[in-house]
Parts: sequence; C-alpha cells; structure tokens
Amino acid sequence: MVAHAYTVAFEGVDARMVEVQCAITPGMPAFAVVGLPDKAVSESRDRVRGALSTLHIALPSKRITVNLSPADLPKEGSHFDLPIALALLAELEILPKDAVSDTVALGELSLDGALIPVIGALPAAMAAAEENRALICPAASGAEAAWVGGCQVIGAKGLMDVIQHMTGRTPLSPCDPGEVSHAPDSRDMRDVKGQERAKRALEIAAAGRHHVLMVGTPGSGKSMLAARLPGILPPLTPAEALETSMVHSLSGLIEAGGISRHRPFREPHHTASMAAIVGGGRTAKPGEISLAHNGVLFMDEFPEFPRAVLETLRQPIETGEVMVARANAHIKYPCRFMLVAAANPCKCGYLSDPARACSRAPNCGEDYMGRISGPLMDRFDLRVDVPPVAFRDLDLPSSGASSHELATRVAAARAVQAARFQDHPDMHQNADLEGDLLDQTTALDIPARTLLTDAADRFGLSARGYHRVLRVARSIADLDATDAITRDHIAEALSYRLPQSAP
Repeated sequence: MVAHAYTVAFEGVDARMVEVQCAITPGMPAFAVVGLPDKAVSESRDRVRGALSTLHIALPSKRITVNLSPADLPKEGSHFDLPIALALLAELEILPKDAVSDTVALGELSLDGALIPVIGALPAAMAAAEENRALICPAASGAEAAWVGGCQVIGAKGLMDVIQHMTGRTPLSPCDPGEVSHAPDSRDMRDVKGQERAKRALEIAAAGRHHVLMVGTPGSGKSMLAARLPGILPPLTPAEALETSMVHSLSGLIEAGGISRHRPFREPHHTASMAAIVGGGRTAKPGEISLAHNGVLFMDEFPEFPRAVLETLRQPIETGEVMVARANAHIKYPCRFMLVAAANPCKCGYLSDPARACSRAPNCGEDYMGRISGPLMDRFDLRVDVPPVAFRDLDLPSSGASSHELATRVAAARAVQAARFQDHPDMHQNADLEGDLLDQTTALDIPARTLLTDAADRFGLSARGYHRVLRVARSIADLDATDAITRDHIAEALSYRLPQSAP
C-alpha cells in the first residue's frame, strides 16, 4: 500500500497542491525522494530520519520511496519535511492514513523533532481552504495562516505534538489569527515647512494612486514629503491586506503572525540590483515592486539607479503585475504600487543656484535627467519642482493641512472611486481608468476640452500623457467632490504635467 500526504509548492503568490506518496518495498535499505526536488527537499530525508530517531521510531531495513506529485513541478524549500514525515508514519501504520490524507502540512523539522517556522503559511492556508482540508504547520506560523477563513489551522511545536493530535491522544486547538497592527505614524505633513505645491501634488497622487516625480535641490524636503505619504493613504481593505500579506509571507516579512492594515512603504537604495527591484534570483523571489503592492515604492536619487533597472519598471507600472522569467519557471507577482521618485536637478544638485552650480551648468542638468528615458518619464502623472526653503521660513510655525486632514479628504475621494469601480474588478483607483469607462468619467465641457487639446498640441503630449492628464483631473474633481471636470481641474492637472511651462 501507498500512504498519501499533501503539501504545497509555491509559484509566485499561488500555492499548488502537491501529493506526497510514500511506499515501503522489499529491497536494499534506502531512502529516496523523487519528483524534481531541490537540494533542501532532497536533504529532508536526513532531517526526517534524525527526528524519527529522536522519537525512538526505527525505520525498517527496506526501500523507502517518497514521490512528490506532480513530478514535473519543481519542489523548493524545507517545508516538505513535515509532510514527508507524516506520509512515512502513515505507511508505517503509526498514524491513521485517512487523518494524514485529510490535511495539508508544511514545516521544517529539526533533528530533535521540533518544528521550525517556514515562509508561505498564508498562501498555503488559502490552498488548503480551496481543497477543504485542514492545515498543520509550525506553531509560530499558525497565527499567520489562521487569517484565512474556512480553513482549520493546527499549529504544533514538534512532530510528537502532531502524532499525539492525529492519534487522538492529545488534540491540538485551532490557531487564532495574529494581531492587526495599529501602530500610529507620528510623522505629519505639517512637519514639512513650505512646499505647499508638493504637498498638494502628493494629495492628488494619494487620491488616485498616481505616480509622482519630485525634482529639487538637496535638502529641499523630497524625502520628508515621501516618508509622510503613507500617513495620508487610507488603510488597506481586508482583501488588500490579505493580498499584500501573501507576498510578504513568501518573503518572510510577517512578524508574529500579525497582519498590518498600513500600506507598504518600500525605499530601496539606488545600488539595488534588477533582481532586488523587480524580483528574481535563484528561486525567483518577489522584488521591491511586489513588496510595495497596494502601497508606495519610493525611489530616491532616481537617475542614479542603473538604466536597465529603470527600464524594467515601464511594463509593471502599466500592467500592475510582473512576470519573472527563469529557465525553469515563469513566476507572476502582483505589483500595483504608487511610484514616488525623487531626483536632484543635476549631478551636483544646485543647477538653479548660479552661486553653487558646477562649471558644467546647464548641460549637466540635461545629461543627468537624460538618464531617465522619455517613455519612463511619460509614465509619471505628476512632476513637481521642490525648491529650497528659505532659512527664515524654517523658524515659522507649522502651516498647511495636517496629515489627518489630508487623509480625510483622500479617504472621501477613494470612497467615490470605490463606488465607481464596484462593477469593474480590474480597476481600483483613477490611475486604472481606461477604455469606455475613462471616456464616461472624464467627459469635458467645451472650455475644458479646448484647454486640454490646445495644451496637447502646443507641448506635444503623447496619447499616454493626454489620458494621464484626464485621470489626474478626475482625481482632482473627486477631491472637490464634484462629478464634472472643469477647466480649472484640467489646468491644475496640466500644471503638474508640465511644471516648467504654463499651459
């Protein structure tokens, strides 16, 4: 007879069911794991043998074969230890075969039989729920997996606890979901002195999830503004929180099983590699753009990033997903993020100050900003200059709207969009508008249409730029709580699209 256990193999954020088959047959003593395992899976036989030895369970002097089906699916990771051990114990008739086959298991075994936490418990629980099976995992991973409704999650500290549970001697209680993080953000937009135009641009960007490029001299407040952007964004919806947490689960970023309702804020260094930004590496792990899913990706010193890295952002910005292609796999990750880029106007940073600019001005500015290609620059909905703040203004009291006030206006605009897109599951914010819905929601009167077409002709807007102006204008109108897009809304949207020239 053959014993069956079940676990999962990860393909991006999707968990594919894997059947673990174990057979003990006459022959030379051996322990073989087949089914396209990687090194970590192949080594599981030694960890399983050591854990069983600690529990004083002897393996028979026969041939033990473990097959991981489907055999053509690559198996990676140490979480195969527990399901292999359960299938083997079921074949040895130590565990009931039906109890083992009715569950999905994952976990790494130490040589003393303890269960070590593994990544991916959340997507594994979702796969188990779809199969109407319970999930057995390490106790430290249970709180994370328990967020999935419709799946009973059993957390165990060691292999002996699992044996006692499955034999009915000491049943384990289902795990409870971890805590929801409510840590307040103490950073406030009022901390930034001046820069009212940049604050307004970030408010519009937050309302419609638009991409922003800030250009200004060193120390003008670009990084301060970007760091305070999450404070004006609405919290993640339950569906968004689960979707985002699945990506973070695969990267081992969920602490103590808790799920955060705060939107991700990722800020990679400009020396980061392409694999770090878009995903990849030996196991095709998610990159920064996927870790920023449903949140903000802040890229400071934007022109300093390698040109190849910048160009790889073009397609994910448009589609909201990235395909990481490797020789043996094509992995798709979600990456619907808001890109906030900051740059100095030139290499030295003081192009606008004749007293401090380098000898190559103004050519250095053209060369420096020329590192950002035209197609990539065209994908920024808002481009805003961030001039230096006068020293005398730094001593003035804080002014302008607080983060709480801005967040209230942004939340109201997002609520309007939620109602707008309730019948369009592929669209979430105004940045996603396209096709007939774009035409319906951005219908312009004659003065507004004339202004837009004249500006498009004068400044040579691309078709993409033309539509992005309409989307930004729609967000501005939503902030004003009006259905109609007026000439003023178009003028403001154009002013951020063409910051150096009046439309």
